[in-house]
Amino acid sequence: MTSANVERRADADIVIVGGGSAGALLAARLSEEPDSRVLLIEAGEEAADPDIWNPAAWPALQGRSYDWDYRTEPQTGTAGRVHHWARGRLVGGSSCLHAMGYMRGHPLDFQAWVDATGDDRWSWDGLLPAFQAIEDHPLGGNGLYGKGGPMPVHLPTDEVSPVARAFIEAGASLGLPRLEGHNSGQMIGVTPNSLNIRDGQRVTVADAWLTPAVRSRKNLTILTGSRVRRLKLEGNQVRGLEVVGRQGRVEILADQIVLCAGALESPALLMRSGIGPHDILDAAGVSCVIDMPEIGRNLQDHLLGAGNLYAARKPVPPSRLQHSESMAYMRAEGFTGTGRPEIVVGCGVAPIVSERFLAPAAGTAYSLLFGITHPTSRGSLRISGPELDDRLIIDPAYLQSDRDRALFRQALEAARAIGHRDELAGWRERELLPGTLNSTAEMDDFIARSVITHHHPCGTCRMGKDPDAVVDADLRLKALDNLFVVDASVMPSLTAGPIHAAALAIAETFARRKILPS
Repeated sequence: MTSANVERRADADIVIVGGGSAGALLAARLSEEPDSRVLLIEAGEEAADPDIWNPAAWPALQGRSYDWDYRTEPQTGTAGRVHHWARGRLVGGSSCLHAMGYMRGHPLDFQAWVDATGDDRWSWDGLLPAFQAIEDHPLGGNGLYGKGGPMPVHLPTDEVSPVARAFIEAGASLGLPRLEGHNSGQMIGVTPNSLNIRDGQRVTVADAWLTPAVRSRKNLTILTGSRVRRLKLEGNQVRGLEVVGRQGRVEILADQIVLCAGALESPALLMRSGIGPHDILDAAGVSCVIDMPEIGRNLQDHLLGAGNLYAARKPVPPSRLQHSESMAYMRAEGFTGTGRPEIVVGCGVAPIVSERFLAPAAGTAYSLLFGITHPTSRGSLRISGPELDDRLIIDPAYLQSDRDRALFRQALEAARAIGHRDELAGWRERELLPGTLNSTAEMDDFIARSVITHHHPCGTCRMGKDPDAVVDADLRLKALDNLFVVDASVMPSLTAGPIHAAALAIAETFARRKILPS
């Protein structure tokens, strides 16, 4: 691209690339400083589909025009299947598509981040002020939960399905503690899921942070329908961004750049800019400017078996929430262990199955979903070419470790143990899936055919103190002075449950450091 066909735009002090959960939060927080000119660049448009705010409609949002709908490579660990990865392409990002579960994680999840970075800021206690600032929790103000924050945390009561209530009773009868939610630091137990819902409607991150008052700030600009093709480097800094959108191809200049494009697009942008593994860039036809072998590696995701399916003996009423109403976390060895969870069983108030199975009619069946909390399988992401439309090659390497497969068997056994309890007898006509399994091989085959993504990709620009880590504890890309990555890609490892709350806490922690430097 030459200067002759580039229109120069006004400079910004901070450019945020990606208007999803982290980016929307940061746009609001960093523009609180009136002397800081903030530009948010988002590939999609503003959310407009009314179904987005209907909690029960969330499974039907996948595949619509505002879903990136990525596809993985065929997975040997899942019977050769290609998995669809839904990610939000609109302001608010995947907070407009996800199942609204809000779970901070277990304290030991964050100790792993401290071990990786050497920085206590990423511990449970270090992140607690960020979590509290995010939350508007019904129990907030007690020193543990936040009160009056932008994001509501709803604890369902009367709306909980009678099937989910029976599931909770069944788990408790096996020895699982009853919890007031998943966010106290104790995750082992059973409880209705905490949800980002207010007055019966989904609350997206854009709803929560990009309020009309925030959007009216003169120092904040939101540029939609625009993608960053590449970053332009000069020495050890980024000097410009090549942006493609309705305005054509333009160059934007900024003092600081914050990548919030997510675990797929943040590393992809770095690679298109010549920053990444030398061999991957060579194969994609991109000149390597900075060789960083770990960019795109360490890809992680949660899987859920879908599912341990039961025919209902009476009609199952439609969910008044979002179908997946309760998650029971536990140790793999049994229902009475304590500490960091290893497996999870969830109650789906609907016949939830993978594409390999035929789902019964709504209202005639329900599913128990099962999975593991901390998979050890590690995948990778790479670009196939230098252009925006060149596909991403996504290989999550699902179920490649013996440990993951063994824990998945235990998770399936735990689901069936709960599913056959007397507390569910009033709803259970018979088990439909998996049916009789006569060997470990048959169990593994069923798991391979039943698992679906839990929509938690992360880890591809991991933070750490080791020389190969992509970003440091301040989330600065180690090779450059003015480029930061602030999204789920920096997580060294998964939290036990849905990662959305942790992604918000990462962004809030970064914002606090930028606004109130230590």
